[in-house]
Amino acid sequence: MSTPPVTLMVARRVANGRYQDLIAWLREGEQLATDFPGYLGSGVLAPPPEDDEFQIIFRFADEQTLHAWEHSASRTAWLARGSDLFAHPTEHRVSGIEGWFGAVGQRPPRWKQAVAIWLAFFPVSLLFNFVLGPLISDMSLLPRVLLSTLCLTPLMVYLFIPLSTRLLAGWLNRTPVRPLPTTSVPQNR
Repeated sequence: MSTPPVTLMVARRVANGRYQDLIAWLREGEQLATDFPGYLGSGVLAPPPEDDEFQIIFRFADEQTLHAWEHSASRTAWLARGSDLFAHPTEHRVSGIEGWFGAVGQRPPRWKQAVAIWLAFFPVSLLFNFVLGPLISDMSLLPRVLLSTLCLTPLMVYLFIPLSTRLLAGWLNRTPVRPLPTTSVPQNR
């Protein structure tokens, strides 16, 4: 039985006046992680204009490879170099599909998650079928679906769904504006 990939999501609030320094430090951390076995990818999500909390996401093949990176001397040194760049750090890890959409309580509604996945899947599936469809059209249904899912699933999981959620982050995380309750004001007669 294979273990699912693990995603470490870290939130960092930029210290006053240290925006550019924090960006450079976050990129350094991403580059550092690429040298570790089991590294699958990472990304930095900038905050909306009215906020100062960055999200950095590190994805590893399993809990063991993430643990090795987390407890490495190079990561410890990197964290020490950036300690004055941020305030109030928070971390949590997730596995599976939940890692694409944030922490519990911060995840968008399921219908938004479905839209984000569909927006990633539809164009990639369409392109796959346009390019490879004629080559596999003579196959029976089972091998054709097997081949397409074998090709598309890794692309979706490691590239296109994380890209979709990053591009749609503002929409996914937007909370609906609720109108203020109306009260009736008695009219003078």
